Amino acid sequence: MAASSRGGNAAASFLRRGQSSICASCRNAQFRSYSAGAEAAAAAEAHHLKPTESQPHPPVTASRRAEYRIKSGMILTRAPLLTRALTPFENAFYFYQKRLNERLVLPFRHTLFFKKDTAADLDWRIKFEERGRIAAKELGRYYAQGRNAWNDELLVGSTLSSEERIRDILLKDAENRVTEDGEEADPDEIVPVERPMDRITEADKTNNMRRLDRKLDRTLYLIVQGSDGKWQFPSEDVPTDEHLHETAARALESAAGVNMNTWLVGRVPVAHTVTQPVFNEDTSLKQRGEKVFFLKGRILAGQADLKGNKLGLQDFNWLTKDELEEKLPFEYFRSVRNMMADR
Repeated sequence: MAASSRGGNAAASFLRRGQSSICASCRNAQFRSYSAGAEAAAAAEAHHLKPTESQPHPPVTASRRAEYRIKSGMILTRAPLLTRALTPFENAFYFYQKRLNERLVLPFRHTLFFKKDTAADLDWRIKFEERGRIAAKELGRYYAQGRNAWNDELLVGSTLSSEERIRDILLKDAENRVTEDGEEADPDEIVPVERPMDRITEADKTNNMRRLDRKLDRTLYLIVQGSDGKWQFPSEDVPTDEHLHETAARALESAAGVNMNTWLVGRVPVAHTVTQPVFNEDTSLKQRGEKVFFLKGRILAGQADLKGNKLGLQDFNWLTKDELEEKLPFEYFRSVRNMMADR
């Protein structure tokens, strides 16, 4: 016998001896078992009651499975292709670290790296003289072994640490200053080094959200637009003979075609969203709700193609997290935002 039952029986027997005027129903109501609260909470949970509700709506049935559609979707991502741009403070800090390193290391001896009187030795000596007899390429007129070597910090507003300046200096230093005959080249004989591509692509300039070569330093997410004009991640109903990851892969193929090489990161959902069902006044089901479970994937190559898709989709976009917040419904974005990277 449980402890709660023994205590209730003992209290009831005590009342029977001392107060015989209390009826059995009052006695049971006053001395019910301690598990009654847990039973009431379990009943409320089974009835899907809110804390402020006293009656279930709709009426309790054996199963509420018919009120929801179970769906599985894919959050397909394109990883960042570039590191993010440094802030001015970070540029100044790394520039200071380079100057500090020049002060702490031994002087550079070029004879250990260039054989004397060779084309490489001549090329280095020409550039060494142009830098004011300083071994470092991008540190400016800073003499690490000189009398003013302690003055290695940058002034406020200085452009010495800017990425554009350092890039131009390194590109100029990469130019070959020696001809094939081993002589110093004339200015018109120097071949400029090809500049690296800009971080801002043509897709960024035209704001083409269907291109994958945009926002190269951010994570992009694929969303599709349905026939009703709403934006969402590709998803489909889960049949009884499929797992969630199988349905997610099928939904992606049905929505965006087969011209993508993708990788499913895992078989466990990383997020989910719930849409509550709608009932009529007589508590009959008017519109089924949805429970959508999202799995994460990566695109490795290819591009989305909506031609002949079976879901009636109109458009697709590759968007960052900030752009998704503006495009997706508030509750929909809120349910998936925690699995998204900050950049």
